[in-house]
Amino acid sequence: MAFRKAVKGTALIGGGAIATVFGLSQFSQYRNKHSALVQVEAEEGVPVRKEHLPTREQQLVALQSSGEFDVLVIGGGATGCGCALDAATRGLKTALLERDDFSSGTSSRSTKLIHGGVRYLQKAIMNLDFEQYRMVKEALEERAHLLHSAPHLSAPLPIMLPIYKWWQLPYYWVGIKLYDLVAGSQCLKSSYVLTKARALELFPMLRRDKLVGAIVYYDGQHNDARMNLAIALTAARYGAATANYTEVRHLLKSTDTGRVCGVRCRDVLTGKEFDVRAKCVINATGPFTDSVRKMDDQEVPNICQPSAGVHIVMPGYYSPDNMGLLDPATSDGRVIFFLPWEKMTIAGTTDSPTDVTSHPIPTEEDINFILSEVRNYLADVEVRRGDVLAAWSGIRPLVTNPDSKDTQSISRNHVVTVSDSGLITIAGGKWTTYRAMARDTIDTAIREHNLRAGSCRTMGLQLEGAQHWSPTLYIRLVQDYGLESEVAQHLASTYGGKAFEVAKIAQVTGKRWPIVGKRLVSEFPYIEAEVVYGVKEYARTAVDIISRRTRLAFLNVQAAHEALPRIVDIMGKELNWCEQKKKEELETAKTFLYYEMGYKVKTDQLTDRSEISLVPSDIERYKKRFHMFDKDKKGFITIVDVQRVLQSVSVQIDENTLHEILNEVDLNKNGQVELNEFLQVRAA
Repeated sequence: MAFRKAVKGTALIGGGAIATVFGLSQFSQYRNKHSALVQVEAEEGVPVRKEHLPTREQQLVALQSSGEFDVLVIGGGATGCGCALDAATRGLKTALLERDDFSSGTSSRSTKLIHGGVRYLQKAIMNLDFEQYRMVKEALEERAHLLHSAPHLSAPLPIMLPIYKWWQLPYYWVGIKLYDLVAGSQCLKSSYVLTKARALELFPMLRRDKLVGAIVYYDGQHNDARMNLAIALTAARYGAATANYTEVRHLLKSTDTGRVCGVRCRDVLTGKEFDVRAKCVINATGPFTDSVRKMDDQEVPNICQPSAGVHIVMPGYYSPDNMGLLDPATSDGRVIFFLPWEKMTIAGTTDSPTDVTSHPIPTEEDINFILSEVRNYLADVEVRRGDVLAAWSGIRPLVTNPDSKDTQSISRNHVVTVSDSGLITIAGGKWTTYRAMARDTIDTAIREHNLRAGSCRTMGLQLEGAQHWSPTLYIRLVQDYGLESEVAQHLASTYGGKAFEVAKIAQVTGKRWPIVGKRLVSEFPYIEAEVVYGVKEYARTAVDIISRRTRLAFLNVQAAHEALPRIVDIMGKELNWCEQKKKEELETAKTFLYYEMGYKVKTDQLTDRSEISLVPSDIERYKKRFHMFDKDKKGFITIVDVQRVLQSVSVQIDENTLHEILNEVDLNKNGQVELNEFLQVRAA
């Protein structure tokens, strides 16, 4: 492995996302306060960061032909990829295996917040719990690191706590000020109190009845799946052999010592099985932690207790562009939030105990509970069920406390355990502290397995895309390549300095403007070139593209459904898929949208909501006509369905015109025409 000579230097970590929030002058002060983070000295022995990203095929060859690794990580979520990056930057020979895609589990289904945990600080103070306090302090330090390591993917976000009782104002004010105090020099921006009038000015849709005022504090927000991917790609550039869709079948143990010495794994895409040997094996599988531990010892007790968090996505007008809202005490005691994200609004809950480790399907009951809480806080806004554009549920792998009765009393502290056979397990924790969790895990690996490596080098390390990024980068994309401004801003905030690589492969539109950049769907800035680039980023299924390389499935399942045929066609060309494979990919992606992203609950809730003045014979006739379009029996018609029928009768209608027509018929404005709406229009 090539190593860099000892050269003292300074690497400035970009902060444009922060600059856009605070203003350039305030950001300058903010950056100076965090000089310890933005100065990274090059050290002797740090591996060279590769310019060329190895292909998945090259990574699989490396796994099979590189002999024994120092560290093998099982799990491609934030923690697993963080462990691989930490080990690789210390000069350890590192491998990582993920049975699905990077960030396919919990790490892509978070609240999108980078936070220390206001309510955990409250518990620490109320219960005099020093461990909780230490967790909050560490998380606040790591929050600052995340904002600096990938400024294109993250930014500070002001969050409002509306106050409806006078006694709550001093109570919450003291708590939030303590949050600022614990953050110390890492405080993003000081919290402040708002009058009722000012609160309504900043959050005009807020319910004003009995409103006393509000408190605003700052936490971070990020694109979680892209952040996870950035960690994985950075690890690969530092020499880690990383492979998604590579499943661990069982652990290998030495016949002499009985200690874990590797794994037997299988390439999920080809079915080929092979062994990967390693001095140290790390289990970083989140909700699946105990299943891997039982590969080592069937009698070991479970240490993870899963907790489900349900989230829905609604149109952007449900929240201001740059202000979130949090209620720390809902009607059932859970925390609920609604936050602006990717020009949409995320609303969700936390800490709902569950017995499953796979991602549960959000139920109509879950969605209705969130909607009812949203209605409690919004005035002059009709909160409609049809405004739910996507819904998902994520599993948080909390560490079990034997004395706790439910997950609300469980801290997100992480634990690192070492089995008798040497298997290292990292469990618990949360997204914000992934780097600290990885550091503690690799420190344990070095100590337990006598590995030769230096100290942790990931503090201040720039992740994929952070280099060469600036807040004005999108302007260069517009000027140099002829991209739409919205598309250019999206590419800059998604790929950072790598946005130019995406722009270079963008197709010519054939229009006067934009010159390049064909959109996958008209309402979102995702372009076809991102599918091609996503394959280079190890995407191997259509689901990878719609949910993790782009975030289309998390923003609007209908739009994702519309984009699927084109995505599958592009991927088919890149990966040499046959027609049968393309059909399978299309059906798999549709199933994913239906069960995991909220399509099912949309279909289940389709009931007659108003009287339809049609005779039974007319209803039957129009139902048959409806089902002629709805061949998949989804219970609603999409623009894709209409296009298919029109093509079958050789009728051509411009896509924008078609969108306008469907919008007229789409009474509840959820992007699809349901049977009830179809009949109402016919009756009218």
